[in-house]
Amino acid sequence: MATGLLRAQKIEGIYVDLYTDSLKKGTYNYINIDGLLSNGKYTPLDSSHLILKASAGKFSGNNLWIDPDFSQEKITIRATLKKDPTMFKEFDVYIKKLPDPPLKKVEEIMRPPVKRKSKKGDQ
Repeated sequence: MATGLLRAQKIEGIYVDLYTDSLKKGTYNYINIDGLLSNGKYTPLDSSHLILKASAGKFSGNNLWIDPDFSQEKITIRATLKKDPTMFKEFDVYIKKLPDPPLKKVEEIMRPPVKRKSKKGDQ
């Protein structure tokens, strides 16, 4: 459906809409790019619409793999519209420094809910 919209509408601008404020090493990081259409609506753009390049890592579609041994502070990403190479967005994304918090154990997730005492007048 998005492809049909792109055929009917001209892309007026490229915008970055990341799901996170940093990239994680040793995994794929999805790079979300939206296109502003001539009708004022936004549509997601993927590697069929964009040329994606980064100062480090490797793209597979919109997913950027960052090597676990990567030691720099940030990566510069450039998203260029294939149909109009003069339209691009270049931006820096920093590398996550703090470790992920530990995952909850199954027992913690599956613990039955605590019953609350009903208040006067509750039914």
